[in-house]
Amino acid sequence: MATPLTKLLALVVKEDASDLHLAVGQPPILRIGGYLRRLNVEPLTQDSVQDYMRELAPERCQKEFGNVGGSDFAFAYGDQARFRTSIFKQRGFTGIVLRLIPSKIWSYDAIGLPEQVQAYATRPRGLFLVTGPTGSGKTTTLATMVDDINRHRDCHILCVEDPIEYHHDSARSLITQREVGVDVPDFAEAIRRGLRQDPDVILVGEMRDLETISTAITAAETGHLVLATLHTTGSAMTVNRIIDVFPREQQNQVRTQLSVTLLAVLSQVLMPRADGNGRVAAFEFMVNTAGIANMVRENRTYQISSAIQTGGKYGMMLLDDYLFDLFESGVITLEMAF
Repeated sequence: MATPLTKLLALVVKEDASDLHLAVGQPPILRIGGYLRRLNVEPLTQDSVQDYMRELAPERCQKEFGNVGGSDFAFAYGDQARFRTSIFKQRGFTGIVLRLIPSKIWSYDAIGLPEQVQAYATRPRGLFLVTGPTGSGKTTTLATMVDDINRHRDCHILCVEDPIEYHHDSARSLITQREVGVDVPDFAEAIRRGLRQDPDVILVGEMRDLETISTAITAAETGHLVLATLHTTGSAMTVNRIIDVFPREQQNQVRTQLSVTLLAVLSQVLMPRADGNGRVAAFEFMVNTAGIANMVRENRTYQISSAIQTGGKYGMMLLDDYLFDLFESGVITLEMAF
């Protein structure tokens, strides 16, 4: 028999909502096309949200929720969809946010990724970064890259995620997926151990801290293709963020390492379409040419945007230019472009 929660999940799938918010004192709220939509039902009580939490969360996550006030996990809703879920405490109450993970992995064309991205995402070694704010589709982009490699290359792909969102079945490649908190304590440990597991490609779900960033750069330096995400916007800011994580005395060494290992930075944002029909992605793409490698090494990252602007022959593009093109073609509004 369908429970109130399964009815809500079915509605999320039916309406193709990206998120479901369950908050005490509010009715369930869906995010559709980038906008919040409240359901016309009674506000949720603490007891009802607590019941939803117990129905959703595995025991280990309920314990973590009790100990530290929050936990993240993913689960399958039958064979219709998967959800990435965050449970948390706020003002003494329980809150839940569920993110709908698309049931199918999109192709490069379906996402709208520039052609040149595919070429750099299949290099045998180096660091390829996908960046952008929360909810900009970074995980979907990485899943597309992994799926493409899986279908076309003969290699071992090691994925380290928190939590695992897309399930990949080995095709031409062998895929190993390790979940932080379930299979391994943290990202850095997974990458360190992973170097002894004969990987060709390593996916790092999120470069959160100095240790993870350091081990990811080392993995790229030692002959692996590393695909990773950062919560930054723009290529120059991404490079600065990585370097600034390290102590001052190590930053020159990191600039040198990064100038050699970095392949490319893809920055993306996701916005509502002007016609209200779903959302569209905009991209900035930087390729680490010899000139940009020099800028990274010599701490001249403020010049990177100019290099991207003049780097069209390498497939580079600025986010501002991409946004202007979307506005000019009527896909997004001027307000959204700004």
